[in-house]
Amino acid sequence: MNGFLSGSVWLVLLQSTVRMATPYTLAAMGGLYSDKAGVSSIELEGILLMGAFSGFTAAYMTNRLWIGLAAAMISGVLLAAIYGYMVVYLGSKPALVGTAIVLLATGVTSFFYRSIFGVSVEFPSVDPFQDIALPVLHKIPVIGTIFFEQNILVYLSYLLVIGSWFFYSRTALGLQCRAMGENPYAADTLGLRVRCYRFTNVLITGAIAGIAGAYLSIATASSFVEGISAEKGYAAFAIIILGKYHPIGAFLGCLLYGFADALQLNLQAFGINIPYQFMLMLPYIFTLIVMFLTGSGNKPEGHGVFFKKGAQLG
Repeated sequence: MNGFLSGSVWLVLLQSTVRMATPYTLAAMGGLYSDKAGVSSIELEGILLMGAFSGFTAAYMTNRLWIGLAAAMISGVLLAAIYGYMVVYLGSKPALVGTAIVLLATGVTSFFYRSIFGVSVEFPSVDPFQDIALPVLHKIPVIGTIFFEQNILVYLSYLLVIGSWFFYSRTALGLQCRAMGENPYAADTLGLRVRCYRFTNVLITGAIAGIAGAYLSIATASSFVEGISAEKGYAAFAIIILGKYHPIGAFLGCLLYGFADALQLNLQAFGINIPYQFMLMLPYIFTLIVMFLTGSGNKPEGHGVFFKKGAQLG
């Protein structure tokens, strides 16, 4: 216990927190683009799983991590295109389509993984992205070690948080995308192509969430196992609501989940007799409490509303 309370251990714990928060962050930042435009991002779990599989498979076959990352993005966009077309253009229920997407991804990844790699006790692996210490920044006491001695996808998640905040707060295009979620019919009267905006945002969600999936298989685990997403997509969906549909709020929620993941691993390593399942429950319990107290947060008024030309927002 004394070893666990030491400063060096906490430094490693916080560094692990940032690393483990990254898939949540990438998925949540991707999901924000759908949600801000008024389309639920409940399909994230399926995209993460597909991104993890396609990213690992392409990286393994080509021995190029960046090709794996590109493959993950493409697979995420393709899956998101199916979801987006059915929800945005056909008016299907997001919960039903999202569930179907998750089941589809589960079946496809399981079938093709076994077809390509077979069934063996030894998992094929790749060399993952290596940590890179950012010049100057990594020398900042404490903060530098925690935030700036990570791999490149972690740094990408920082850029996405800042970029998403700037996009929605400081750009005309970002305000137009927000209008699709607030009142799509008012946006339509201004001559904006609501369905096109929404569908494009769903595709962006697929690309970013695909990166989140690739992070799991080629940046941390260095391999793919069935179910590797482990409900992180669902957690990211909840984090978006927890963060009140704001990039910074969502990032803070991701750090909470990352801390819980890192803490339960370190408690096991130090032999502290607390069931790790209890630690895994903490962020979900916190999420339920916050959602109970605040409701849907700053949910866009037109969120989940199917846009049909000539109708009105009810």
